[in-house]
Amino acid sequence: MTTPKFTQIKQFIFKQIESGIWSELERVPSENELATKFDVSRMTARRALQELTEEGVLNRSKGSGTFVASFKSQSSLLEIRNIAEEVTESGHQYSAQQIRVEKLIADENIATELDIEIGDTVYFSKILHMQNQQPIQLEQRYVNAALVPDYIAQDFSVLTPHEYLSKEAPLTEATHQIEAVLSEAKIAKLLAIKAEQPCLQVKRRTWSSQGVVSLAILTSPGDKYRLGGHLKF
Repeated sequence: MTTPKFTQIKQFIFKQIESGIWSELERVPSENELATKFDVSRMTARRALQELTEEGVLNRSKGSGTFVASFKSQSSLLEIRNIAEEVTESGHQYSAQQIRVEKLIADENIATELDIEIGDTVYFSKILHMQNQQPIQLEQRYVNAALVPDYIAQDFSVLTPHEYLSKEAPLTEATHQIEAVLSEAKIAKLLAIKAEQPCLQVKRRTWSSQGVVSLAILTSPGDKYRLGGHLKF
């Protein structure tokens, strides 16, 4: 599988920052410099810089250039809390039911989300998170098998996917799509709610320095879970 050029540029920039070669607020190469280094068009280099800017890793200043964002602002944008810790810290009992963990072949939609090729291997997990034995969130996650090959062998009733991925493929960036949805019958049954009851759904893509790691779809009953408790800014 060939990694897209703009992704290669993003990975290069991440490695420079993570290794300490580039410090916070340091100027990074220009679009023209990156285009020459990676033998790509200026538009490709611009896409890499723009995405990293939108993700809070870089800051761009018209007329001055592009700079490494302060580490404080990066961590506040990228920190995602583990649901198990949230529940226990609030004084409740956390548990999880592993419904399914399996190997799939990426279709067009999943390949696009994970930035891989159609037909590549992905892992899929379905986990029901519970508070005091009551379901509070259904997690459906697609994982890039090439980046996390042992994901399928884990017992997610013992540790959460978030815990495992944080160790095996540390988070460097994430995007969220949040919306209110009506629960489908199968999901409603798992969450122990009525069909078409309002739910909060978070669609989250996460990256490590090597590329897109996972796509998670998190569905919670609207009357049992608050977004403010799920994300830490």
